[in-house]
Amino acid sequence: MIEIRGLTRRFGSFRAVDDVSLTVTPGKIFGLIGANGAGKTTLIRMLCGLLPPSEGSASVFGCDIVKDRYRIRERIGYMSQKFSLYPDLTVWENLDFYARLYGVSDRRNRVEELVEEFRLKESVRRPVYALGGGLRQRVAFAAALVHSPLLLILDEPTSGVDPLTRRLFWEQLYERTERGATVLVTTHYMDEAERCDEVALMNRGRIVVSGGVREIRDRFRSRLGERPSLEDIFADVIRRGGDDDKQELG
Repeated sequence: MIEIRGLTRRFGSFRAVDDVSLTVTPGKIFGLIGANGAGKTTLIRMLCGLLPPSEGSASVFGCDIVKDRYRIRERIGYMSQKFSLYPDLTVWENLDFYARLYGVSDRRNRVEELVEEFRLKESVRRPVYALGGGLRQRVAFAAALVHSPLLLILDEPTSGVDPLTRRLFWEQLYERTERGATVLVTTHYMDEAERCDEVALMNRGRIVVSGGVREIRDRFRSRLGERPSLEDIFADVIRRGGDDDKQELG
């Protein structure tokens, strides 16, 4: 689904993403975890064709992220940290706009489905600027799903929301993978990382640990005890600088 090989992005002399290589397999929830400033958003923006890489290559659906970036954008569902919503439009108008943009044939029924799934009925006629943060994120997530994409790329989708909204988001993610979709999600919440099938830990622009959650725990058991949490592993890797633990997902 996603192949990344030696991807690097420089801003001047600063390497925001530094020689990243990853493979994301279909039908999985892949968590990209790390502290704020680790390079997660920069990597996501390159995969979505919004930012050109300085070095390296990557493909999404077999499409090159530079040459085929417009084809990629049509086929993915992308939710950014800042939301791509129009604040003066209502919830319904925003969802209908994205349904038009993606060429959804039966827009009305599709929007009604999403309003029901994301519990937006009471807010459907309200302008987005009048909504609280949690409701806005629900609308943004629904907009990313309006064309039923097979790949979801979500950048910190639950940052700052209440526990019930977080639970709703993850229920939706599980439901999508059961239908055959793939999810790439960035987060700095370790309890969310535990819910992923595979994870990669970023630190200072580099992937320092990656693999299945159980595999990573096994790798650190001798150092951190019988059942280390991802939070324990995250803290240990950051404290040591990550170089001793760097392993590619293969």
